[in-house]
Amino acid sequence: MSHIVVIGAGQAGASLVAKLRADGFDGDITVIGAEMDPPYQRPALSKAYLLGEMERERLFLRPRDWYDANNITLRTGTRAVSVDGAAKTVKLEGDEVVAFDQLAFTTGSHPRQLPSDIGGDLGGVYSVRDLADADALTPEFTAGRKVLIIGGGYIGLEAAAVAAKRGLDVVLVEMADRILQRVAAPETSDYFRDLHTSHGVDIREGVGLQRLVGTDRVTGAVLSDGTELNIDFAIVGVGIYPASVLAETAGVVCADGIVTNRYGQTSVDGIWAAGDCATLDWHGTQIRLESVGNAIDQAETVAKNMMGANVAYAPKPWFWSDQYDCKLQIAGLNMGYTDIVVRKTGAAQSHWYYKGDTLIAVDAMNDPRNYMIGKRLIEAGKSPAKATIADPETDMKALLRA
Repeated sequence: MSHIVVIGAGQAGASLVAKLRADGFDGDITVIGAEMDPPYQRPALSKAYLLGEMERERLFLRPRDWYDANNITLRTGTRAVSVDGAAKTVKLEGDEVVAFDQLAFTTGSHPRQLPSDIGGDLGGVYSVRDLADADALTPEFTAGRKVLIIGGGYIGLEAAAVAAKRGLDVVLVEMADRILQRVAAPETSDYFRDLHTSHGVDIREGVGLQRLVGTDRVTGAVLSDGTELNIDFAIVGVGIYPASVLAETAGVVCADGIVTNRYGQTSVDGIWAAGDCATLDWHGTQIRLESVGNAIDQAETVAKNMMGANVAYAPKPWFWSDQYDCKLQIAGLNMGYTDIVVRKTGAAQSHWYYKGDTLIAVDAMNDPRNYMIGKRLIEAGKSPAKATIADPETDMKALLRA
């Protein structure tokens, strides 16, 4: 009987094995995950869970007994140390060896850490990537305490929003000229800068961290402009990198992630990859899509192809972020944009990215209607004139019929 092994018990891994069973795969399935918990939602960790608005059990994508009921061997708290692509075996800690017929890497990504020589290994310095991180952080969120957030991307801003809502004194530093510089237009940066400032967050752009100060635990920080801060703890949100080291042990080609073709196949026969750890073809360029939507969709495509469907993966990128009472929804990828069109409808606002005359992405702030319209336009390859989008009198829904 065929045996499929999935390394990585996150959103992609859970989606892949659920799709295998839903589509009738009746062989053996083993999921190997280093964390003790069954697969769970990660986006909520820096939002509702950290705020105390979501109970731990609600994070889990499925109860543990679902895996038993579907004859899926879920091995949590188990770390794979190497994969032999030729022999088709996985070596686990403790030297146990598991054989497979096909294998999928859904290993996700790791947060970038601060170097130890600038205080990155001091107590009270946190990332927000997994459940253990969020659980360790929760006791720190006491009103009146001072937190330094390093990095002005979405993770840093979400953590700042939680801290401000919990009554903490928040300073956020971003080494680039503006927050969200890597991922969004200046108009979107301006929107979120104003939002955070209105909630009392001290945002300092063009300012980096020189070093954290403390003996065993962080007590202060020195910034690149010479400013010295007294702080109670720090949160690091300076990006992530793909968890591809294990794939390299199998002889799989990796380049800023596990390289896959349109079907999710790696360079080694019988080995696949999906989710944050995997690169995919986007109009001739290998990219990684760090999102829940991609983790689900790519993993489900890989599941089909492991069963012989030979279906090419066609990404439909979408993302979201919750900060205070603002829900940001993003459709498409804004790489290479040349123009931004701002559309305001009352309190709702959306930013439409164009590359020449082609609509490629939309940022929608508390504007779910225009987000959905933009998403459908992009997926249909339709690009309304910029002036049409900017005109507040435009019947946006009619653009879908044009």
